[in-house]
Amino acid sequence: MKPAELALVNSEAVDQATAALPEWLQSNLDLLIGVPLRILLIIVGALVVRALARRAISRLMERVLRPGEGRNGQRRPARGPAVLQRDPSRADERRQQRAKTLGSVLGSFASIVIVATALAMVLGEVGIALGPLLASAGVVGLAIGFGAQSLVADYLSGLLIMAEDQYGVGDVVDLGEAVGEVENVGLRLTQVRDINGGLWHIRNGEIQRVRNDSQGWARAVLDVSVAYESNLEKVYAVLEQTGRDMREDPEFGKLLLEDPSVWGVQSLDADGVVVRLAAKTVPLEQWGVTRELRRRVKDALDSSGIEIPFPQRTVWMRSGDGSTV
Repeated sequence: MKPAELALVNSEAVDQATAALPEWLQSNLDLLIGVPLRILLIIVGALVVRALARRAISRLMERVLRPGEGRNGQRRPARGPAVLQRDPSRADERRQQRAKTLGSVLGSFASIVIVATALAMVLGEVGIALGPLLASAGVVGLAIGFGAQSLVADYLSGLLIMAEDQYGVGDVVDLGEAVGEVENVGLRLTQVRDINGGLWHIRNGEIQRVRNDSQGWARAVLDVSVAYESNLEKVYAVLEQTGRDMREDPEFGKLLLEDPSVWGVQSLDADGVVVRLAAKTVPLEQWGVTRELRRRVKDALDSSGIEIPFPQRTVWMRSGDGSTV
């Protein structure tokens, strides 16, 4: 082929390619512009929804866990459980800690849902079939769920413990074998320091019941044993007067929420009559109040001439002639 003819053929090919280019652009315009634009809109929308969700969760937590202002400037109870209203000295710190933890957990859950939804929409725009992926994810999730049942139970229990404010850092609790002061509350573990200094690590999913000695108020209970010959009316009067004197004491009066009261005869033991004295105290002070009340009751009974019995024991001795004395 001559050079002139070759140039003519190349020119015709270029013209044909140039004429076909607009048609290709028109047919693939959606792929080049529409799909990336929709993916961009999905990503921007997911980021906006995530930010709005986190903000809404934070405001909701603060509103639920924070007491509002009532009439005459008085603080009205928060909208959360009534148990939140105890221990005003640490209420704000506890409330902030719980709001931060719960907000973080709910925010993370919302982020996972939003990101997963956005990712599924992006894959659909690209043209990847979601059916096999969802089936595979379901199988993997089922396997993980069976293998991590205890872990899921721990996290759910920890979330409920925080949401219901069953206990918090600084509370004295009884969790079964672990009895002591709570040092840390997490979503998976609760750490309790017992009276001997040992630190217990308890999985939240294993906690079946909780006794909280720091919730609202406490009670100091003292059982006093007196001789059977004692006049019970006099014993009652001495114990009630001892309780009133302790309530008037500047040091211990602020720890008592009401005058100690005599509940009456608790039991009839072999060595004496047991009378119960009880006093309502502020949280975590019941043990100190009981010790001081025991000391005051002992002094009052001694001053009143009321005998505190001691265990009676009978000893039998056999003499040489076989008789007993």
